[in-house]
Amino acid sequence: MSFDFDAVVVGAGAVGLACGRSLAARGLSVLVLEKGPHIGQGVSSRNSEVIHGGLYYPTGSLKARFCVQGRRLLYAFLDSHKVDHRRCGKLVVATDEAEVPRIETIFELATANEVEGLEHLTGAQARALEPGLNAHAAILSPESGVFDSHGYMLALQAEIEDAGGSVVVSTPFERAEPLPGGGFTVATGGEGGTTLTTRLLVTAAGLGAQGVAARIEGYPADRIPAGHFGKGVYFRLAGKAPFERLIYPPPIPGALGTHYRKDLGGQAVFGPDLAYVESEDYSVDAGKAAEFERYIRRFWPGLPDGALTPDYAGIRPKLHGPREPQPDFQLRGRDDHGVDGLMALFGIESPGLTSSLAIGEAVADDLLHD
Repeated sequence: MSFDFDAVVVGAGAVGLACGRSLAARGLSVLVLEKGPHIGQGVSSRNSEVIHGGLYYPTGSLKARFCVQGRRLLYAFLDSHKVDHRRCGKLVVATDEAEVPRIETIFELATANEVEGLEHLTGAQARALEPGLNAHAAILSPESGVFDSHGYMLALQAEIEDAGGSVVVSTPFERAEPLPGGGFTVATGGEGGTTLTTRLLVTAAGLGAQGVAARIEGYPADRIPAGHFGKGVYFRLAGKAPFERLIYPPPIPGALGTHYRKDLGGQAVFGPDLAYVESEDYSVDAGKAAEFERYIRRFWPGLPDGALTPDYAGIRPKLHGPREPQPDFQLRGRDDHGVDGLMALFGIESPGLTSSLAIGEAVADDLLHD
């Protein structure tokens, strides 16, 4: 049977574009659909732009494997495509003796995850690297960094298009139906709404993942995991950035917690926190500044009064609610839902951006294993 495309990917964020790139690199004709007016305007545009080392995730999990593999692939990609980035390193800080066992657990986990170059630091050694830091002890992860996530996504789009594929914006996915002999019909909306056929279908819709899966005929409703919106806000520092490296306290339940980064423009940004919300509300409550100040002063006592200004907010596609254990990435293929030629991604939150190239390779491997 002849198809309009070998593969259609729903969602042009970092993960969807990485999936499209991997499929196009293997000689497939690829179409990436994006409902918004530009690529990467959802989860991928509202994050910390941190390249994670792979320290925090259960050994053997998809998050652990994809983060380490994806980070290695990502640095090579950014170098070869001349996308701005800085391998600045990260300090995971115990601000008092009670937090030392927590960072020791992280060190052991990161070592099991084959994260390179880790070092134990005393408080004095950490302060020698970053004067002004309050540290009883710390872990140094030299492979962590920051990068231009939008420049990265533009480079992914360019690779798809160079391979003959297409990325179309303002084209929402409406529904899909499996065809009797294999493949799918896909209906799109927007001004140029149409119906097309594809042999393979990948859904990488971020916050909309559950809704997209529900509009694929034959996708079992009981195999669509419940989704939750985890909102995090960021505050920017008015003044000189105090540290060169990323600074992370021990994680909070369900997230990595409010951390510090010096962005590529040289400014200091703190965040995100975590609050569960019911809708895509990207407002930043200026009243949270006092709460942020108290938290930040645990590791930076010298934070001046009134120096934080509201910056932006992001929402993460979580598969767990408050006080529930944090699950792994979900890459759901035929063995899970029973639909041939379909890969559905759920819960691709942190470290999804760092992991994106590895996720793309895994999706292509799974769909093309035959």
